Amino acid sequence: MTVTKMKKIDPAPAAGKKRTVDFFEFVFIWMRLQGLTVPRHQRKIARWLSGLWLRAADRQGLLMAFRNSGKSTIVGLFCAWVLYRRPQTRILVMAADHALAKKMVRNVKRIIEQHLLTRGLKPDRLDQWASDQFTIRRDQELRDPSMLAKGIGANITGLRADLIICDDVEVPKNCDSALKRQELRARLDELDYILTPEGMQLYIGTPHTYYTIYQTDDDPSKPEIEPYLRGFNRLLLPILDSRGRSAWPERFSEEKIASVRTRSGENKFQSQMMLRPVNITDSRLDPSRMVAYGDEISISFANGREILKIGDVKMVSASCWWDPSFAAEGKGDNSVIACVFADENGRFWLHDLEYIRLPARDAENVASLQCQKVTEFLRRNHLPSVRVEANGIGKFLPGILKQTLRSEGLRAAVIEMYSHSNKQARILEAFEVLLAEKALHAHRRIWSSGFVEEMREWSPAASVHDDALDAVAGCLLNEPVRLPQCGIVASAAPGWQGGSAQYSALSKFEI
Repeated sequence: MTVTKMKKIDPAPAAGKKRTVDFFEFVFIWMRLQGLTVPRHQRKIARWLSGLWLRAADRQGLLMAFRNSGKSTIVGLFCAWVLYRRPQTRILVMAADHALAKKMVRNVKRIIEQHLLTRGLKPDRLDQWASDQFTIRRDQELRDPSMLAKGIGANITGLRADLIICDDVEVPKNCDSALKRQELRARLDELDYILTPEGMQLYIGTPHTYYTIYQTDDDPSKPEIEPYLRGFNRLLLPILDSRGRSAWPERFSEEKIASVRTRSGENKFQSQMMLRPVNITDSRLDPSRMVAYGDEISISFANGREILKIGDVKMVSASCWWDPSFAAEGKGDNSVIACVFADENGRFWLHDLEYIRLPARDAENVASLQCQKVTEFLRRNHLPSVRVEANGIGKFLPGILKQTLRSEGLRAAVIEMYSHSNKQARILEAFEVLLAEKALHAHRRIWSSGFVEEMREWSPAASVHDDALDAVAGCLLNEPVRLPQCGIVASAAPGWQGGSAQYSALSKFEI
């Protein structure tokens, strides 16, 4: 290795001496010692990290760079530089598992031992130089170590940190279902109580799900999800720029990128190399095949009959399905009610859907309170009936719901339904043809619910939440078939659906 002559640098500046070496210089010195150069994208990362640390406020960052870009190496150097500049800094590294977090700590230890500027920071005592945590020489006596590694599931209560590095906290095994993603977010929320008021938080990683935590702004294509890292400063470095040029041509030539694309598949390449959140496995139920609308229900009367329209389209029938559950919020199945209307041309309109959630304090009267919410749902959507899945806990609900409807003065039929067929087959039967023909319309409020998330995540082989899908499938499969009217004159105005009228027949005959 050719050694380049450099000016002499004091390896351990005296206390109080002004440190003038910035992060880019720190990285450059290390790379030269290793016989390496600093590629353009790593120089960009270095300057971005340095600017983020030196800010007085708004020190929240998200670094997303393509796989094998060396981002973890640069972040490890960044941690060593921060300790060099401010030895009293406490750094917490969080990763999807403890082994990955330890890898970052070991990397920083190696840098401190070998870098010209940090050799004097290594402590004398071996117990302060462990594999998953260490404490450098520092003037202040602090309870927490200089750097500590923790897995995402570890207990972090009582810790304090001035810099938190979230290194690949999102991996396939903890984000492949809505429940797992919710648990991951809950774990990461705890970091707000660990970080000191003027501390810095940095996320680094690549997206592993369409609903990735690495989202800083609203995305019109998925309004059902709130960006987890809203307001974070973001640096995005995909392998190919807007002109199709490689971000690291010395290592990733056009041929190499094409090979990676072929071996990994398009979805994984888009996710891990282009940093675009996608479903690694294609969904059978594509929400983009639904037709969105924003019109509400309107009721009018003509020729003594009630007419229900959505926008300017006349509806001729409706189906409502309630799939009940008494599980606490966030645990077990959801209690979901949905309604679907049908027009004269055979199109279906998914107009309303509600996840019936109740506070934990109402656990004692959960059945009656859910029935009240179902009654409100029927009233606002002008529904003549509701089908209740009576399997399991639903066995007692139809009776309670009928009492609630009577007490509220609402005339609606309650129909008990028992599901005997396979749920996955039932969902496919209900949705596949309608989505293929774009015959299923969905109100815009549906796009902001968990229903669309269930569609994107659903697979016949996967174990994911599908309660809303099951409720809508029940509506679609039980939509009544409309028959032509027989020309009998009604003695009273029928309901808007045209099937609940009463007729008077002549009963006196002359013989």
